[in-house]
Amino acid sequence: MHRAGPTLRRLAKYGIVLGGGTCILAWASMQDSEMPNVSATAFEDQMKYAWSPLPTRQNMIDSLKKDEFDVLVIGGGATGCGVALDAVSRGLKTGLVEKFDFSAGTSSRSTKLIHGGVRYLQKAVFNLDIEQYRMVKEALSERANLIQIAPHLAYPFPIMLPIYKYWQVPYFWAGIKTYDVIAGKQLLKPSYYLSKRKALELFPMLKKEKLVGALVYYDGQHDDARMNIAIAISAARMGGTMTNYTEVVKLHKKKDASGKEVVCGARVKDRQTGEEFDVKAKCVINATGPYTDNIRLMDNAEERKICQPSQGVHIVLPDYYSPEKMGLLDPSTSDGRIIFFLPWQKHTLAGTTDSSCDLTDSPAPTEKEIQFILNEVKNYLHPDVEVRRGDVLSAWCGIRPLVSDPNKKDTQSVARNHIIEVAADNLITIAGGKWTTYRHMAEETVDKAVEVCSLKPPKPCQTKGLLLDGAHGWTPTLFIRLVQDFGLESEVAQHLANTYGDKAFKIAKMSSLTGKRWPIIGKRLHDDFPYLEAEVRYAVREYACTAIDIIARRTRLAFCNANAADEALPRVIEIMAEELKWNKSRQQEELTSARAFLRREMGLDLGSGTSNIPINFTKDEINMYVKRFKSLDRDNKGYISVNDLRRYFKKVQTGERVTEDQLHDILSEVDLNRNAQVDLGEFLQLMSALKSGAVANSRFAMAAELSAEKIPVDRSGGGV
Repeated sequence: MHRAGPTLRRLAKYGIVLGGGTCILAWASMQDSEMPNVSATAFEDQMKYAWSPLPTRQNMIDSLKKDEFDVLVIGGGATGCGVALDAVSRGLKTGLVEKFDFSAGTSSRSTKLIHGGVRYLQKAVFNLDIEQYRMVKEALSERANLIQIAPHLAYPFPIMLPIYKYWQVPYFWAGIKTYDVIAGKQLLKPSYYLSKRKALELFPMLKKEKLVGALVYYDGQHDDARMNIAIAISAARMGGTMTNYTEVVKLHKKKDASGKEVVCGARVKDRQTGEEFDVKAKCVINATGPYTDNIRLMDNAEERKICQPSQGVHIVLPDYYSPEKMGLLDPSTSDGRIIFFLPWQKHTLAGTTDSSCDLTDSPAPTEKEIQFILNEVKNYLHPDVEVRRGDVLSAWCGIRPLVSDPNKKDTQSVARNHIIEVAADNLITIAGGKWTTYRHMAEETVDKAVEVCSLKPPKPCQTKGLLLDGAHGWTPTLFIRLVQDFGLESEVAQHLANTYGDKAFKIAKMSSLTGKRWPIIGKRLHDDFPYLEAEVRYAVREYACTAIDIIARRTRLAFCNANAADEALPRVIEIMAEELKWNKSRQQEELTSARAFLRREMGLDLGSGTSNIPINFTKDEINMYVKRFKSLDRDNKGYISVNDLRRYFKKVQTGERVTEDQLHDILSEVDLNRNAQVDLGEFLQLMSALKSGAVANSRFAMAAELSAEKIPVDRSGGGV
């Protein structure tokens, strides 16, 4: 029997029980050597809030209206929520307002890496740049801390650097080993060299021609949106007033005792109800990422802009494009950038691009950027792996807020690290930086707020080692308890444990019976993904307000597969309507809004890559394609409908049944106008895309070709 050590005794003091009394907190069975580096006093302080109930969103709104805050944070991304968590954990009365949802912007659209920045290290060495070196060292320290405080969400992750020239072996080896050395005691795992044979064993999709070998180094990987939400929820459990869909429309000012005009709060609008009200605060912190200048100019219209928005696009491909547990780094693309090629959420993530852009609430990928990423991916994969545009399951874009430092005379240079600006009226702005260093940025920001606004926190910074929501009782084997105690599928149980940590038991208790022998509970939102209907209900309790919140951030369905997200939408909205008492009109609004989001921001508007391909055929080719079009349009209506497809497949049926959903999917491959009809122009656009190689295959095109030839059709899949 496991002897009760200090860890068990500390946990027993709080009597924490999971799974409706059937499962004592998982950490109780851990060896004390496995305990995160947290002092006994700090751990006991954390346990006081780890299981405290969450206030409702209305409770939060009421608090904003009546309370006066020490700190009011504007912005609910990683940095803003990090600032709020830092402030509230010091004992400061803290409020946060976010115009959209937590992590709705850049913080949910990253490359999903927690890293020091190999490319920054290269610049530090070659340019003898001490600022770059310090940034890498700081990031490596924060990388280790983030993996420690959220072990259910973040983990060490190997990345392969393939080498195709012999002289590059010592060059890259020296660079990667320097990366290890700088990490010091916070090194995740040491890097190592692989022979050509071993590299191909671990990454069989890799192009083997001229391959010399490969280096493997370790960084961290995480679910960025869930990490952001975990930070927000942690702050809320500690007493922070965290509100999403609450927009700042005006900053309030007053004169202090010395006659100086200082910011003292804000006028905010609840975007769910339209109500406006005032929030009082001793200190206001602007942590709005790409919207940094919007708040700065709201404060002072004469301020010089410091934010330079930069757009980065990622695409998601099927899992067979990469090994399950090995990423790939392209250190030098055709235009000099780097691209990561990573397994993530049982798919393959590739990106990112980097180009200047205008600020928008709805950043959208372009076909040009998608094609660029696909072409770069082709350079590193075996010729047997056909990189197809039709395999792109989702494509999305994030806006990175590059900033110039207003505290320096050279205003044209972009700051490599974060900057903290204090305006004349004490508005504090934190901008720039990276996901990995959010905690350190928050610490420095709150330190500055304490100094500038004469705040008196009872405690110093507490966030180094402060466990995030879900981490307190998580262990790598927690999912087994979910399977054994509740009858969940193993895949679903692993997803819940690695998303919610010890809170996974709450979702399990909320899950519905399946009516099957196995699994006993856990109705899925979509057959191909482990997300449960119960997660929608739980997300509402974690302040999800719209269907987009569910498909994009509380689950990652939209980011993994935009079509699957579209298919799950009706059920998501139905469940949210039950929880939030939506009428039919609101449900229709949610459906329309979510589908517009998928079309514009998740790549569905780009269809199967056909809309931007010019039509360029000879006369004979046009006659051939018109014949194919008419072979399906038997009634000479001028368009092809789902009825035409139904009639065709019934005629050629050889055993396998084509369902109504499949018929609509086939039609949607080429229905660019989304009117359930395919006219001749759309048909020719698809044929041109197939000819150019922008689209690898199409079930619709096969049907047209084989209908004209009067032979059966072989059906295959496709993407967005």
